[in-house]
Amino acid sequence: MASKVRVRFAPSPTGPLHIGGVRTALFNFLFAKKHGGTFILRIEDTDQNRYVAGAEQYIIDALNWCGIPFDEGVGKDGGHGPYRQSERKSLYKEYALQLIENGKAYYAFDSAERLDFHRKDHEEKGKTFIYNWHNRLKLDNSLSLMPEEVQKRLKNGEDYVIRFLTPPDEKLNLKDLIRGDIEIDTNVLDDKVLFKSDGMPTYHLANIVDDHLMGITHVIRGEEWLPSLALHQQLYNALGWEAPKFAHLPLIMKPVGKGKLSKRDGEKMGFPVFPLSWKESVGYKESGYFPEAVINFLALLGWNPGTEQEIFSLNELVDTFSLDRVNKSGARFDPEKTKWYNQHYLQQASNEDLATLFLSIVEKHNVSDTRKSKAYVTEVVSLIKERAVFVSDFWALSDYFFIAPSSYNEKAAKKQWKEDTSHIMNQLLTVLEPIDDFSSENTELLVKNWIKENELSFGKVMPPLRLVLVGDMKGPHIFDIMQLLGKEESMARIKTALNTLS
Repeated sequence: MASKVRVRFAPSPTGPLHIGGVRTALFNFLFAKKHGGTFILRIEDTDQNRYVAGAEQYIIDALNWCGIPFDEGVGKDGGHGPYRQSERKSLYKEYALQLIENGKAYYAFDSAERLDFHRKDHEEKGKTFIYNWHNRLKLDNSLSLMPEEVQKRLKNGEDYVIRFLTPPDEKLNLKDLIRGDIEIDTNVLDDKVLFKSDGMPTYHLANIVDDHLMGITHVIRGEEWLPSLALHQQLYNALGWEAPKFAHLPLIMKPVGKGKLSKRDGEKMGFPVFPLSWKESVGYKESGYFPEAVINFLALLGWNPGTEQEIFSLNELVDTFSLDRVNKSGARFDPEKTKWYNQHYLQQASNEDLATLFLSIVEKHNVSDTRKSKAYVTEVVSLIKERAVFVSDFWALSDYFFIAPSSYNEKAAKKQWKEDTSHIMNQLLTVLEPIDDFSSENTELLVKNWIKENELSFGKVMPPLRLVLVGDMKGPHIFDIMQLLGKEESMARIKTALNTLS
C-alpha cells in the first residue's frame, strides 16, 4: 500500500457502545496494525440533541478494556485534531460553499411544513417523495429562484439548507473491498442535505471533510452505511479529492430469528450486548468475561481465517486478518460460543491471577484468615477451575474448601449413609489419625490399602467420605480435597457428620 494506512472508528456519543461497534473498532484496529498504520478515534457529535453525557468516556474506556486502544484521537493529538466534530464546526461551511460555487450543491429554503405537505401528497397517490432531479425545479431553492431573490433571502437570515446536486442519468461505479463492484443509477438518489443554516453540517458532509483532512486511507464501517456510499463517493468527486477505499462490514445477527442483534435480544436471552456496564445493562467485563475472549469471538463474527483455527491471540489476529476474508452476509451471534471462548481463556490464565480475582469473592464470605491466604486460594483454584466458565462460578464450585458443610445434600445422604457407614467412618478416623504425610498420594495409598485389607467395597467408603467433606457429591479428586483441607479439618468434618447423620 502506497500511502501509510490511516483508519478511523467514528462513533456518536449517544449511549453505550454496542458490541457491533466494538467489532467495527476491532477490524479497524487489526487492519491498521497489520499494515503498520494508525488507528484513530473520532467522536461524531454533530447531533447535539442526541448527545449523552458520559458516552464519550465510555467509548474510550471500552476500547482500552478490550485491549484495542486508539493511536490518535481525543486526548492523543496526532496533528489532525480536534477529534470531536463539534469542535470542528468552523471547518465545514467553506466546503459547503465551495460546492455551491462549483455548481455541485444549492440552497434550499423549503419549510418543514411544505416538505411534509409534499410527502403526504405523494403518499396519497401511492408514491414516495424524493427531493431530486424530477421535482427540484418546482421547489423553493436557488435552482428555481432568481439569484437576486436567493441573495435577499440569505441576507434576511432566512432558514436554509444546502443540498447536494445529484446529477441525473449517470451510472456510478463504486468499489467495496468486501462486496466488490456496485453500480448505482443516480436517478434513484435524492439530493441529500449537507449543511444547515444553524452552522451545523449533516453527518455526510462532516464525515467526508474529516476523513479527507485526517488523511483516512480506508473507511471500514458497518453495512448500514452502504446506502450512503454513492453520496460519499460523489462528494469526493465534487470536491476534487481522492476517495479512500471503502469496506462495509456485515451485520451481527440475532441468535434466533431475523434482524440484527439488539439490546432487547440480550435482555431476553440473558447475555451482554455492551462491553462495559451502562446503567441497568451489565457489560461483558462485569459479567466476568476476559477481554481476550471478547476480542476472539468478535473477530470471528463475519471474518473467516480460512482455516479451522478458532483461538487467536491479538497478535495472531493482526498477522492473519485481511478484509478479503470478511463475509458479505450477516454473522449470527452465538451466546454459548462466547462462553466457550471465555472458558478457554479462563483455563489458560495462571492460577495466581485467577486467585487474585477470586479473593475479592472469598472476602465477601465469613472465611477464616488461614483460608484467605493467596497461596491457599491459588491451590483451590488449581483444583476447581476446569469446571468453571467464569471466575464467578468458583465459589459454588469450592465453598466447602472455605466453610465446613453445616448440612448435607438430602438425596445423597439418603443414598450414601447406610447402616454400617458410621462404623466404617469411625474406622477410617483410626486410619487417618497416625498419618504424618497427609499428601494426596500418601493418604490415598494408605486408605485404599486399608479398604482392600478389610475387604470393603470402595462404594461403601469413598462416596460417603466425599459427602462428609463436601456436603454434596461434587468436587475434584477426594484425596486432593483432603490434602488441601489438612488432616485436622478432614477428621473434624468426619466427626461432625457422624454426629449429624448417624
